[in-house]
Amino acid sequence: MATLYGKKFTRKELLKRVGDISQIAGVRRYELTEGNEKGVEAVDIKTGTGFRFTVLPGRGMDISFAEYKGIPLAWISSCGEVAAPYYEPEGLGYLRSVYGGLLFTCGLTQVGAPCEDMGEKLGLHGRASNIPAKNVHADSAWVADEYAMWVRGKVIETRVFGENVILHREISAKMGESCLYVHDVIENRGFSKIPHMLLYHINGGYPAVDDGSLLLSPTKKAEPRDDEAKIKIEEYNKFYGPTHGFKERVYYHDMGCDKEGNVLTALVNKKFNGGEGFGFYVKYFKKELPYFIEWKMCGEREYVVGMEPANCRVTGRSEARKRGELEFLEPGEKREYHLEIGVLPGKREILELEKRIKVTQWKRR
Repeated sequence: MATLYGKKFTRKELLKRVGDISQIAGVRRYELTEGNEKGVEAVDIKTGTGFRFTVLPGRGMDISFAEYKGIPLAWISSCGEVAAPYYEPEGLGYLRSVYGGLLFTCGLTQVGAPCEDMGEKLGLHGRASNIPAKNVHADSAWVADEYAMWVRGKVIETRVFGENVILHREISAKMGESCLYVHDVIENRGFSKIPHMLLYHINGGYPAVDDGSLLLSPTKKAEPRDDEAKIKIEEYNKFYGPTHGFKERVYYHDMGCDKEGNVLTALVNKKFNGGEGFGFYVKYFKKELPYFIEWKMCGEREYVVGMEPANCRVTGRSEARKRGELEFLEPGEKREYHLEIGVLPGKREILELEKRIKVTQWKRR
């Protein structure tokens, strides 16, 4: 059964009240048509609770805009949803097409700083987010008394004499819920072992990010990436108003988890709407994504907090290889990853999540 507008409905009860279920929830597919966004395929999903988000099959099956009852969750950059042909892979060229958004995928064979690895020059954060998906299927259906919505597609990173790796992605949601689910299967379709680096770049923006906002997390230790991150390190989880000249601060977190292996973390603004509060959470499995990177960027316009579950650090592939941390996919090997991102619409939900996080902080896993 779906809970909508404070009431539980069976499928039959709800369908008596609408001409078509799209009146309440559903999936809509379209294409952007202007400027350097032209040709980007997009899919909107709305769940009937006021939660709505946009998946971009034209940009790696990532998630750009998301909102809850008109309140945005994510930071959107000045670049916009740039079409794949405008991608600049060299060096920091990635920054000319990164739209921020609720989720952009870094990988699948390179994450982090530009570098040269085994004679190959690699740009920032890899190619995945700038590859259009194939075999895209966006649809919805009743499953008993639940109405499910999904987008599925394949993102293929391949070349002659190199890697042949495919990301099978499903992003789904249910009517009556204010959350979404990401299920990824990454497969090495080649006949040689390849590097495997993956980071989910989840970008919180105003008003979840504001002066006094907090990162709630089961952090055992927060390690600064560099000297800049050592500044006020005791305030790694606190955020300020937009600050002129602010330089990014990056932290590696050692996270606790619950008995099922879930890590829960959230970005919250307890002062929002006269103290009612607002934010969103991220849930993932630590065994799948052992690293968590926090990107604290309190600059003007670049005003964003990144919550980034990953299987690696963000120093680039060559450094990961030197440190003995680089993961690989054997020929034919598959890896699965699961994420949940959901809204914290008020004080009660924030307090409940905060209690759950405190319980898991020092668990041994």
